[in-house]
Amino acid sequence: MAPFQKKSKKTKKKSKKFKKRKQVSLVPVEPRTSETDWWDSFWHKNSTVPGYSVPGDEAEGFKYFFRVSKTTFEYICSLVREDLISRPPSGLINIEGRLLSVEKQVAIALRRLASGESQVSVGAAFGVGQSTVSQVTWRFIEALEERAKHHLNWPDFNRMQEIKLGFEASYGLPNCCGAIDATHIMMTLPAVQTSDDWCDQEKNYSMLLQGIVDHEMRFIDIMTGLPGGMPFSRLLKCSAFFKLSQSGERLNGNVKNLGGDVIREYVAGGYSYPLLPWLMIPYESHGLSVSQSTFNHKHGAARLLAVRAFSLLKGSWRILSKVMWRPDKRKLPSIILTCCLLHNIIIDCGDSLHPDVALSGHHDSGYQEQCCKHIDPSGRTMRDNLAKHLQQECN
Repeated sequence: MAPFQKKSKKTKKKSKKFKKRKQVSLVPVEPRTSETDWWDSFWHKNSTVPGYSVPGDEAEGFKYFFRVSKTTFEYICSLVREDLISRPPSGLINIEGRLLSVEKQVAIALRRLASGESQVSVGAAFGVGQSTVSQVTWRFIEALEERAKHHLNWPDFNRMQEIKLGFEASYGLPNCCGAIDATHIMMTLPAVQTSDDWCDQEKNYSMLLQGIVDHEMRFIDIMTGLPGGMPFSRLLKCSAFFKLSQSGERLNGNVKNLGGDVIREYVAGGYSYPLLPWLMIPYESHGLSVSQSTFNHKHGAARLLAVRAFSLLKGSWRILSKVMWRPDKRKLPSIILTCCLLHNIIIDCGDSLHPDVALSGHHDSGYQEQCCKHIDPSGRTMRDNLAKHLQQECN
């Protein structure tokens, strides 16, 4: 009987622990009644802070601080609400001892991502501590990463048709499915974590983000997590997008027959990328024919969509454009993905950003464009066919 008795005691202990856990999880966390005036308090406290160029209009001021309109903000809250209220509060209270509402938690996280300011500064603006800002921001990131997946995915057939029509209408490029670029997310690292891989060509420690955008500057594919010392062409080859495109599982839609020349689906990229049948890059700029110059002009305008998208992304969510202080390299990709999701949510909700939000310079200011010399013969033929078609359209 002795072993049975010991087992029984353990079971009782486990049962008590379970009851305790159950009691904790039943703490009423849904806080719409706890802090409905958080915005009024925040606006009163921060709208006249020196150093901020806050618009006088309150609605515009909301967008200034959080990058989204109040309508989009409520939509974001609806996405993460269940996750934020289903877990114990873990001390998520303000200095007055009230539970933080879901709205205030989302506002804290958005402000941290949008401003890139320290957790201490963000906490002071909301009347909470540094640890609360850290905990709230990370809970928000985990929730949005899970609940907003549908805002960043590869387009289905019908959506891709819209994208191709958009590129052709604006830039004259038939069958173009997107524009590709990459950027460095800079960071400091503890001495024990530094290595030549993470040190890029400009002697900064950084992580790379590759993105493909549609005709509305919406991200439709991203890849991140790899060291900044890697050339963009190698980053491309490490991506699922490359493998799927090479195997014919992506960019495999309807081809166009233009005067006997076959034009397949492709994306537009810069000199940093190889010339492939599904990835068009510009002609080298010396000794160009008329058709090649025309191609470069139209292709360059389309490719700038990716450049502008990254400038908007890093300008809107300044945590990506500042030097991150000793980030967890395993968690940083989630922060980057969340910012890309927020970028897309703004577009999907028909929201608009302040015109001065985008970075004033290039999104990778201080970095020289890399040059990849790889040319696939089929890619060269495809580019020549496109150049010939574009010239004929101009005549």
